[in-house]
Amino acid sequence: MVLLKMKFNQQRRVRLAQGLWLLSWLAVMCGAFIFCLGVYLKTELLRRDEVMENTEIHVVPNILMMVGLASIGTNWVATRVCQDSLDASRFPRWKVLLLAWFVVAALLCCLLLAVVVLSYVLQGRLEESLKVGLRNGIRFYKDTDVPGRCFQKETIDRLQMEFRCCGNNNFKDWFEVQWVSGRFLDYTAQEVKDRIRSNVDGRYLLDGVPFSCCNPASPRPCLQYHLTDNRAHFNYDYLSEDLNLYSRGCRQALTDYYMGLMNSTGPGVLSVILIQISVMLSLRYLQTAVEGAMALEDPEGDSEGYILEKGVKETFEEVKVKVLTMMKLAQVDPEGVPVDAEAEKAADTTAEKAASPTPAS
Repeated sequence: MVLLKMKFNQQRRVRLAQGLWLLSWLAVMCGAFIFCLGVYLKTELLRRDEVMENTEIHVVPNILMMVGLASIGTNWVATRVCQDSLDASRFPRWKVLLLAWFVVAALLCCLLLAVVVLSYVLQGRLEESLKVGLRNGIRFYKDTDVPGRCFQKETIDRLQMEFRCCGNNNFKDWFEVQWVSGRFLDYTAQEVKDRIRSNVDGRYLLDGVPFSCCNPASPRPCLQYHLTDNRAHFNYDYLSEDLNLYSRGCRQALTDYYMGLMNSTGPGVLSVILIQISVMLSLRYLQTAVEGAMALEDPEGDSEGYILEKGVKETFEEVKVKVLTMMKLAQVDPEGVPVDAEAEKAADTTAEKAASPTPAS
């Protein structure tokens, strides 16, 4: 049973080749778009690398960049096939390579689908990575003179101002860490002594936050210290003063930002998949139609184009047999002799022994 068979004359083959040529160049541009999308997402992830514990989420932009480059090359080959499809002397050279082309194109579509799925599946891993990374970033905020952590303060401050967030979960996270460096503490002052003495770990803890947590939309000047003490500020209520600081935590802000980026790529990636599938089907019709005309030894005559020469089940079984045969032929023993050759040799020896007369006793 031939699947999706269509009749093609010379004029229809020419139109199919011309349309496919344009579609292939569109797919090349889509490949460039996918590559640029991967580069942009990779860059955005690297910008916040200091507040991420692991790099598992980088698999999404890595696949996008790889698929983008492969798509450019694959669809450029398709444009060359279209140019040679109506030349009986040049098209036969593509006959063997087209099988590999279809395999690569199908693999690219599968990888693009995997990107869409991973964009949703990895949300939990992204949140966990940001949770640990931000917790460490806040903890090391004060270590401006420690090698490897010198820019941690600047990173956190810029992050909180850019994303309008404060702390990991909220601004109270700053109450649990000493974020003021010891270089800027007067240990002879009674207030400093009392705070350090009142803490089991000997840390200088404050009910305050860095300046980068201040919300510029607040109608009053920013309050950074004594945030839980209503008596420390005039006309101030700790429970209702929600405009003074950013209320959203940076983990939620970053998660929303990155998930928004990856989710917005979904429609674009799905569109590229549809274009790639269209190129595959059109090229298959063109290939079978041209090969059919050449088989009839009439390059300008009528021919039939189809997607599969046999049914889906029969085609799958045929491909499976071919793959298994290729795998068997590729198996080589340690001495360099193919396994099938040894089996044939052993079978011949057995046959010769069976055919030779048994000596009389």
